[in-house]
Amino acid sequence: MMSAIAASSSRSRLRHGTGALLALLLALPGTALAWWNGEWSFRKEISITAPADLPAGTALTNVPVLIRLHEGVLAFQDVKPDGSDIRFTTEDDKTPLKYHIEKFDAVFNMGFVWVQLPQLAAGAPVKIWMYYGNPDVGSGDEAAATFDSGQTLVYHLSEVGAPAVDASSYKNNATATFTSVEGGLVGGAAGFNGQSVLALPASASLNVAAGGTLTVSMWVKPAAAGSSGVLYSQRDVTGSLELGLASGAPYVEISNDIGEVLRSDPASALPDTEWHHIALVATAEALTIYVDGVAGPVLQTPVPALASAAVAGGRVDLPGGPVVQGFSGEIDEIQVAKVARDAGYLRIVAGNQGPSDQMVQFGVDEGQSHSGYIGIILSSLTVDGWAVIVICIIMMVISWYVMWIKARQSSRVTASNAIFMQLFRESAGDFLALERSTSKDAKTGKLPAKDRLLLQTSPLLHIFRDGVEEMRQRLSVDNHGMLKGYLSPQSIEAIRATIDSRLVREVQSLGSLLVLLTIAISGGPFIGLLGTVVGVMITFAGVAAAGDVNINAIAPGISAALAATVTGLFVAIPSLFGYNYLITRNKETTAQMQVFVDTLVTRMAENYSDPAAAH
Repeated sequence: MMSAIAASSSRSRLRHGTGALLALLLALPGTALAWWNGEWSFRKEISITAPADLPAGTALTNVPVLIRLHEGVLAFQDVKPDGSDIRFTTEDDKTPLKYHIEKFDAVFNMGFVWVQLPQLAAGAPVKIWMYYGNPDVGSGDEAAATFDSGQTLVYHLSEVGAPAVDASSYKNNATATFTSVEGGLVGGAAGFNGQSVLALPASASLNVAAGGTLTVSMWVKPAAAGSSGVLYSQRDVTGSLELGLASGAPYVEISNDIGEVLRSDPASALPDTEWHHIALVATAEALTIYVDGVAGPVLQTPVPALASAAVAGGRVDLPGGPVVQGFSGEIDEIQVAKVARDAGYLRIVAGNQGPSDQMVQFGVDEGQSHSGYIGIILSSLTVDGWAVIVICIIMMVISWYVMWIKARQSSRVTASNAIFMQLFRESAGDFLALERSTSKDAKTGKLPAKDRLLLQTSPLLHIFRDGVEEMRQRLSVDNHGMLKGYLSPQSIEAIRATIDSRLVREVQSLGSLLVLLTIAISGGPFIGLLGTVVGVMITFAGVAAAGDVNINAIAPGISAALAATVTGLFVAIPSLFGYNYLITRNKETTAQMQVFVDTLVTRMAENYSDPAAAH
């Protein structure tokens, strides 16, 4: 009765476990639909944290942040070659973010993308999602919308053999080409040799009113330490503005309409020939130099009115004239704003765009971002393929469950048989005493309660009890609790028959459910092969219908079809190993029981045979 209840409970747990697994598998396709857009195959979490030394209380809005992509954080084979399927959303996974791609190179696995964050504050990390993996979508670039209305010029300088293009909404594109340097700080950079300049266009949006606000920023890499040269210059009949290096130290100089020339105290000299961020911020009262986001010298005077074209990399006193005090080195990310950027904004720029960006941290991928091939296979599976895989997984769960419970049963049988055999050897043929001491409710004996409970599962004990019960029916018990009388040869054979029937039942118990493993071993690969054959047929039928015969059309369907066979092998191989192990253990236990039957019957014949019958 108890064994029937246990078997029923085991079957119930198996049904519930299998049902839960099937429900989980059926729910997997629905998980992707909960994304911002289910047409994208992959997404990655990105966390942006403002620098730790950002001024307390800083809270900026519409901040453009640079996202550097490389093969360590992105599986480029899962993205379109031009990166046009990349999209960004806020943490709520609902609101798209404005962005634009400065450069995306799928050959060298490199990308530079600018994303506008709605807000970035000190001590408040911002999390966003990057989506990719949609070959059917076009570009979502919005370069002009990535920067706020105060930004009047943004030169990324990644162009090669073409004038610099303004990424801001004002479209202040340069009119002449520049010397491009591959592998600048961000994408490409502009190279200067002391004789060349980058001329900005004459534009009303770049004009500066007297006492107006202005921010000029750029990344600078001098060709030599301690070098001098003009970085940015704008000259007019009413005055001039100049940002440059004097013996490696940044300075700002202005002249006004009365010929007065004012220069700031020099900032600390740049210590090396590496990239450094230099910015000039003009307010109504003063001009301030920032180096790597840190405020430096302040010139207490407003900026003069400037309405002429500016140049970067040198100074030109007269239109078409020679370059004066030209800069030698590289410049990247030239940006001009008609507003005065605060210290927090410039600190974020220096911390985010620099060579040691610590603001942007990439999280784990969802979908199959770093397992792109698996993602292709899963996305190419047809309904019949999924059906076969689900069937194989159910078979695999059942086989693993069977191996687990049968391995536990085998271990219990081995341990309980060892305990019983020790007691049998010590009994000296007193079968009734051994029967009493091995009872589940026995209060005497050397066994602890745990071992006495384990002993009840011993097949040898079950055989022994059946044999003693048969003896009791044929013999009488005296006042001392001892069996008396004799067993005839016919009685001994009858007892052996009863014991052998118990032996058969115990062997059947050991081998129960193993048939499910044989089904998994032989049936799993065939079911998987069926799924593969059907999948290949569907793939070739689809290719024939489309008339498009190429490897890209065939390979995903074939690989997805083969996934069914792989799943079938995953069912069969563990089941084969587990089945062989269990069969070997069962054979050892069966041999032990057979030896014990012979030993028990021989002991009975020796102790209770009629001596007179022997003559």
